[in-house]
Amino acid sequence: MRQTRKQLGKFLSKRPWLLADGATGTELFNMGLSAGESPELWNATNSKKIVNLYNNSINAGVDLFLTNSFGSNISRLKLHNADKRSHELSRISAEIGRECVDKILRTVLVAGSMGPTGELLKPFGRLSYEDAVEIFHIQADGLKIGGVDLLWIETMSDANEFSAAVEAITSVDMPWCGTMSFDTSERTMMGFQPKDMISMISKFKNCPLAFGANCGVGPSDLLRTIKSFRKSSIPLIAKGNAGIPKFKDGRIYYDGTPELMAKYACLARDLGVKIIGGCCGTTQNHLLTMRAALESHSVKKPPSLDAIKLSLGNFSSLPNQKYSNKRLSRKRRISL
Repeated sequence: MRQTRKQLGKFLSKRPWLLADGATGTELFNMGLSAGESPELWNATNSKKIVNLYNNSINAGVDLFLTNSFGSNISRLKLHNADKRSHELSRISAEIGRECVDKILRTVLVAGSMGPTGELLKPFGRLSYEDAVEIFHIQADGLKIGGVDLLWIETMSDANEFSAAVEAITSVDMPWCGTMSFDTSERTMMGFQPKDMISMISKFKNCPLAFGANCGVGPSDLLRTIKSFRKSSIPLIAKGNAGIPKFKDGRIYYDGTPELMAKYACLARDLGVKIIGGCCGTTQNHLLTMRAALESHSVKKPPSLDAIKLSLGNFSSLPNQKYSNKRLSRKRRISL
């Protein structure tokens, strides 16, 4: 049964931390998803594997997992001639998740994933703000009808697109969380900084349950971003990649071990993060190790940047490095 907004608030307030899931794309590729294939179509054509995807997270001990709906919006599905199926595929992804959690005795939240459209909004592209709101509304309504507990905006780089998603979520009256991807000198692809996100979040009438960062480069960079969020009174989210992406034998893989991600999880907890999970490259084995580490961890003082670097590896760029806004090709990622 779906949690009410009040129940969600109580659940979050009672728990010092929640473990979120890892990478959808990585797990589905391991199950046979082909490069260029839409993961969301599997909700209808390969539902048993989506059940396995969700159950892998549940069995790893997560308190929250995201639905297989990152790209179930009209713009992304249009690439697969399935743009008219946005509401349907979003709904099915949620229904499968609801069925999985209703069979277990402990509370696990189902969060409806809403990724970027893959298009640039005006004035950089052709997509209008109003059209973006409508695209997200169709997706959000499908996820709501399917039974998610909350909606989850993720991997955003554009403030206007993020705001359009929030407006759509507000129109269907659902609680939400949201993360952006800061992958270039603590900036998103569109030049948005953590302080800008804090300012943006504070202006929404429909306040999020939690907000933060996901994806980006590696766990070191993500925690550096989290340090910039600590002035906010709203609970924080950290969903970092399992190490740094590498290219080998025609495929991308991530070099972060379960032990590295356990260190990252504990450092995130030391920084006061409420919801801790993984993104690209994070598998069930990573989550199991992260859960065990968090359960035995005693919170320490917030780590310095040097301590983060020593524990997790070097940052990919200098902080506040001069930024060049040349990356407007909008090659959007999925959560690998």
